[in-house]
Amino acid sequence: MVKHSINQSLISTIHGRSGNPGFCFRGARRVVAVVSTGLLIGCATVPRYTRTPGREIPSVSTKSPPTHRDIRIGHYSETGMASYYAGKFQGRKTASGERYDGRKMTAAHRTLPFNTYVKVTNDSNDKSVIVKINDRGPHIKNRIIDLSYDAAKTIGLVSMGTGRVRIEVVKSE
Repeated sequence: MVKHSINQSLISTIHGRSGNPGFCFRGARRVVAVVSTGLLIGCATVPRYTRTPGREIPSVSTKSPPTHRDIRIGHYSETGMASYYAGKFQGRKTASGERYDGRKMTAAHRTLPFNTYVKVTNDSNDKSVIVKINDRGPHIKNRIIDLSYDAAKTIGLVSMGTGRVRIEVVKSE
C-alpha cells in the first residue's frame, strides 16, 4: 500500500495534479507563450536617437552628394579607394535593373546618376578606363567606386584588390 501511494504521488508530480499527461504539456505551452510574448515586446522598435535641444545629430557622410550641375562633363571629380565586384554577383540584377556582367565596363557609385560615364584612373600606375555607372555602392566605408572585374583588370586593380583612384565624369545623360 505504501509502495502504491509513492508511485501514485510520483506520477501526479510528473503529470500534474490530474494524472493526465496532457496537463503538463498545456502548462508548458502557457509558459512558452508568455516567454515568447515577452521576447516580442522586448524586441519592439524604439527610436535609436533622441534629439537634445541645441545639438544636431552628425550626418553619416561629410561630403554632399553631387547635384546634376556638378556632374557636367569635366566639372566633377573625386579621389579615393576603389574595389571590384566579386564573382558571386555575376548575373544578379543591379540597382538600375541591368544584370551584372563582369566582362562589361560598368561600376557602382553611391550618388552619380545611372548611365553616367566616368573615367577611372589608377593613381599607382596611371592606367585608366571608362565605365558606365549602373549600380549603387560600394557598401564598404572609405571606398568611392566598385568596378566590374574587367574594368578593374584593365587598370591593374585585380592583383591588389583595392587601390587609390581618381574618377572624372566624361559623359552624363
